[in-house]
Amino acid sequence: MTGTTERPLRADAQRNRDQILVAASAAFSKCGLEATLEGIAKDAGVGIGTLYRHFPTRELLIEAAYRNELAAVCAAAPELLDKMPPAEALRAWMDRFVDYMTRKLGMADALRAVMASGANPYAQSFELLVGAIKRLLDAGAAAGEIRPDVSADDVLVSLSGVALAAGSKRDQADRLLNLLLDGLRYRA
Repeated sequence: MTGTTERPLRADAQRNRDQILVAASAAFSKCGLEATLEGIAKDAGVGIGTLYRHFPTRELLIEAAYRNELAAVCAAAPELLDKMPPAEALRAWMDRFVDYMTRKLGMADALRAVMASGANPYAQSFELLVGAIKRLLDAGAAAGEIRPDVSADDVLVSLSGVALAAGSKRDQADRLLNLLLDGLRYRA
C-alpha cells in the first residue's frame, strides 16, 4: 500500500487542535512574530506538548492558523445563504471578509516567515475566495437581487481594496461595503 492517509482525530484531540488554531490566529494577528507558543498554548487551554504534537514548528502553526481563517470565511458563504436572502447573505459575508483581511494583515510578518521557510500559505486562497463569492453572486443573480454581469474576481479585488483602505476604521469599511453592495444590486 502506497501513500499515507491520516486518521481522523479523536474528538478531544480535534477540539484541542481547533482551540490552538483560534488562539494562534488571535495571537499572531495581535503580536505577529512576537507571539509565543507558550502563550498560545495557555490561551488555548492546552499544554505546550499538545501544541507541538499538532504543530511541530511555528511555521506549521502559522500556516494552519491562516488556512483555518480562510476556510472559515469561505465556509460562511453557503451557511449565510441557508439563513438569509442572497443580497443580505452577500453583505454579511463581506463583513466576515473584512474581519478575515484584518486578521490576515495582523499576521503579515508571521506569514512572511512561513513563506521564507519555503511554504506558500496563499496557494489556494484566490480560488477558494472567488469560489465563495461566485456562489453568493450566482444566488443573488438567480433571485434577481444582484446583477448577473459581475465577476467574482472583481468583487474580490473590490473587497480587498475596501479592507486595505479602511484598515481598522470599521465605520468607514461598513459605509464602503454598503456602497459596493448598492453597486452590485440588480436594477430592472
